[in-house]
Amino acid sequence: MAEGYIPYAELVENALIGVVKEVLDETSRQGLEAPHHFYITFRTDHPGVEMPVDLRQRYQPEMTIVLQHQFWDLEVTEERFGVTLAFGGRPQRLSIPWAAVKVFADPGVEFGLQFTLADREADAARQQGPAATPLTLAPVAKNEPAADGKPGDVPPDDDTPKGGADIVTLDRFRKR
Repeated sequence: MAEGYIPYAELVENALIGVVKEVLDETSRQGLEAPHHFYITFRTDHPGVEMPVDLRQRYQPEMTIVLQHQFWDLEVTEERFGVTLAFGGRPQRLSIPWAAVKVFADPGVEFGLQFTLADREADAARQQGPAATPLTLAPVAKNEPAADGKPGDVPPDDDTPKGGADIVTLDRFRKR
């Protein structure tokens, strides 16, 4: 079957990113109340991601952050969101373009979204060569909390949401 000219996957993912934008914008204005808390996974190698070099080197090619108890200065714009989190007891500022977001989950209410366009764009950029997307080579590290393990740090693998949450992925509907 021939592919059509309407980019349905892109349109749907843009609409779903709109949901995430609205949720984070509301959170920036009203705060966050239980049971809500957010796990956001993003590509650290995506163009436009702004984060401290040491964090980028530790979390290649992606990182999961938690917005729950300790986060500050959440800012939402049309192009990106920014937030300050504590890593090892030190506040660090992250600024993440929407196109870098891979997963948004609110395990407190068993809601989740998974995005695939960021992966496809990153793969395409890597295939174009190093001039398209310069990558810093660093050892791959698991998403581990800071030594003090304070809330707001990156969760360990065993603290990720399990069971019950419905993660929506567009690949389920895509013909191969």
